[in-house]
Amino acid sequence: MPDYTKIFTYEVEGLSYTVGLYQDPDTGDFLADISVLEGGMDVNAIYFGDDDFSGGSESLGGPLNMNGARLDGDQLQWDGATALSRPGLGRDGTDKETYVAEGDTLTVELDIDSLDEIDVFGIRATSTTTPEGSIKAVSDDPEEPEEPEEPEDPTFDKIGFGVEIGDNGGIENGIFLMADDLPDGEEASFESYVDFYDSTFGDDPDYNVTQVESVIFYELLPGTDENGDPIEIPQELFRIDAPEGGFQDADAMLAAYDDAIADGALDGAQSGAEAGLELMAALSLDDDFAPDSSAQDDSMVEDDMEMA
Repeated sequence: MPDYTKIFTYEVEGLSYTVGLYQDPDTGDFLADISVLEGGMDVNAIYFGDDDFSGGSESLGGPLNMNGARLDGDQLQWDGATALSRPGLGRDGTDKETYVAEGDTLTVELDIDSLDEIDVFGIRATSTTTPEGSIKAVSDDPEEPEEPEEPEDPTFDKIGFGVEIGDNGGIENGIFLMADDLPDGEEASFESYVDFYDSTFGDDPDYNVTQVESVIFYELLPGTDENGDPIEIPQELFRIDAPEGGFQDADAMLAAYDDAIADGALDGAQSGAEAGLELMAALSLDDDFAPDSSAQDDSMVEDDMEMA
């Protein structure tokens, strides 16, 4: 669907539609999408104008006229009008090019220089599903669609940068970072972790980004130890492995992360609350329960910035 700059709406008994205005990014043409939400109509002509009703008015005359159409009691002054078809469905019936039924869209090119020129939009239509069978419809106060909000970057409780990965899949040698390790005010996004890691270990020949074999993402879940004291248990969410030859730089690592997220790496992740309840239940029911091997490795390292 195009990115509409303005959207006009119209609704009466038996018929409702929207008119979305936009500029084609490829051709630069100004276009109107007339989309029927309920009912159907044969669009014979369109009219448009700004909110200044002074001066002469465009009119197509004959059966395509908009005589008598008013807005809040005021006589309308149209700046432009375009004829699309003669009234009557003829042999084509509802297959007529300008007939628009529920779920259909008719696109019309507008002879304007800017979408700012249109504050009022009119449609002259016949063979409508309204009781009268025709309309001289006027719509104003167009909606200006809100810009979609940028999705927030996922944040992580803990990330392990593994330089050596053991046979059990855990990090035998590497660096573990917590959200609290990041500079004050930094969101715990992966980009923040990578920036901090690269700035801290970029000159270290043993731990710089090019030496990282795998990056493991964790969330910390509430649990209890053997004494019943509360602890946080690392639970792996997913991991990204370095390509053959390793990550070339921090940007390559971020690109691999973006690919993993796009492929749904987080789609099946349980919420912390759900997974935490499961772990707490398991700890209380089974004295031999232990989290996964990588989480065991993590519990043996120091607080703050941890080195495996």
